[in-house]
Amino acid sequence: MKKNVFALLLCGLPLMLNAQDAFDVLQLSQTELRGTSRFQSMAGAFGALGGDLSVLTQNPGGIGVYRNSDLGITFGLDFNSTKAGVDKMNETKFNVNNVGYIGAIRLNSETVPNLNFGFTYNRVQSFNRHYVGGVAAIPTSMSNFIADEFVNVQGFTPGDLYWTDDFNPYFDEYAPWAAVTTFDMPTKSGGYVGIINSNDNGMQGLYGNGTYGNAYYEVEERGHADEYNIAFGGNVANKLYWGLDFGILDLDYKSYQSYEEELDNAYIMADDIDLFESPIINENTHADWALNNYLHSEGTGVNFKMGLIFRPTQALRLGFAFHTPTYYDMRDTYYVSASLNAYQDNNQLYRADKGSNDGYDYSSSYTISTPWHFIGSVAGVVGTKGIISFDYEYVDNESMRIGDVHGNKYPDVTHNVKNYFKPSHIFRLGGEYRVNPNWSLRAGYSYKTTQVEKGVDEYDYNIATAGTNPTYQYDNTVQNITCGVGYRYKSFYSDLAFVHKIRESVYNAFSPINDDLGYEPNVSADVKDNNSRVSLTLGMRF
Repeated sequence: MKKNVFALLLCGLPLMLNAQDAFDVLQLSQTELRGTSRFQSMAGAFGALGGDLSVLTQNPGGIGVYRNSDLGITFGLDFNSTKAGVDKMNETKFNVNNVGYIGAIRLNSETVPNLNFGFTYNRVQSFNRHYVGGVAAIPTSMSNFIADEFVNVQGFTPGDLYWTDDFNPYFDEYAPWAAVTTFDMPTKSGGYVGIINSNDNGMQGLYGNGTYGNAYYEVEERGHADEYNIAFGGNVANKLYWGLDFGILDLDYKSYQSYEEELDNAYIMADDIDLFESPIINENTHADWALNNYLHSEGTGVNFKMGLIFRPTQALRLGFAFHTPTYYDMRDTYYVSASLNAYQDNNQLYRADKGSNDGYDYSSSYTISTPWHFIGSVAGVVGTKGIISFDYEYVDNESMRIGDVHGNKYPDVTHNVKNYFKPSHIFRLGGEYRVNPNWSLRAGYSYKTTQVEKGVDEYDYNIATAGTNPTYQYDNTVQNITCGVGYRYKSFYSDLAFVHKIRESVYNAFSPINDDLGYEPNVSADVKDNNSRVSLTLGMRF
């Protein structure tokens, strides 16, 4: 076990040269239950049904089911509630979840009754989330993580960390971003101090014997991933329905993250001494310090989907589909800053702050590819009024990759992806009951399993991050409980859906700290989303 952990640590050493790492591509690869109201109200269990504008993002074989043209638009109102510890944040957002058109071409042939084509817009992910929280009596400090992992383990000397404010935390070869930001910090009085400091033959963080304190964090995420689909498909003898889909994606993600600590008996640097010969004091001391990160990721991507639906009998349908990874060209804009207020005997010793690139944003470009998806489905007709449908989706998280602008993959990140993640499984169950020719009732449920290996969740690994932020997050489980109602009158239709989403996540301020006894606990918190959505679809079939 120790050898595996040490290998993971070694793989993390060159990560300061990469724009993103494993948990970043995981964040950008997520999808969620969105689309038309009928699709949402049945929890997305449409892989063997088809005949809905949302199927182009799931099983494009469903386009072959159409006998008439379809035009529709879906509006959604999201009520987001996120709780971290005892703190809860609420917000409301309006979205257009789906706009689409399916054109049906009737061929009057028993062998090939129709060929269809379609164009849709789908919001496949909303990144909007905001939460704050605190952790009392923290067991260690992020400053110790910075000192241990980026200096003591990697072997950087104080001289390596002596940089001016114009350093680039992604690309300066001898500038591990966190160590540079927190070592050579200009004070308001004109000197230089550090959050991490020289101490004997190594580097010292703020936390040591006798230190105690609290941590506070804030995470605000904004943005979306939108997919534009171009699809065509057909029908073979009213038994086999097929479809091909080309997706063009637009991704825009913004993140602001702040992490703060208040420490008593902190191991801070004495005033007016040499950075390279730093006597450390911790009697009657107090330190307030913070690390703030801003990131804007934007990119465009393409993918391909293929699907089939087979109807062996009138009452039974079977579906299969696969999605290639989405291949994104990405560009990041980022900034990091640190601040420190140090006191002894209630007297202020100094105030200091420092930011990357002298206060201006930096940017970088790279490529990512999201996981492969495989979907198997079965649906049945119950009597003359009921439909029940089940989907299973396999998400190959281990296939995610990050590379440079020329498409060359980063082997260290590939190694981390394979060690941190495992396939996730999505189960979807939906049903519809037609009350009369005009009205239908619907309900559904979906469940998504965790994406991370057991060792990540139990803090057995040193987690490598890249760029300017040591924080990493992941979902343990995601559930959707859904219901809805539909109305049909001649060529007009209207559907209403309600979706309640429960997402259980883990926030980690930084990786567990490696020492001779194993990995010490880090600062982490459980985060729970209880989000609700009401959506309305208006459309016509002709």
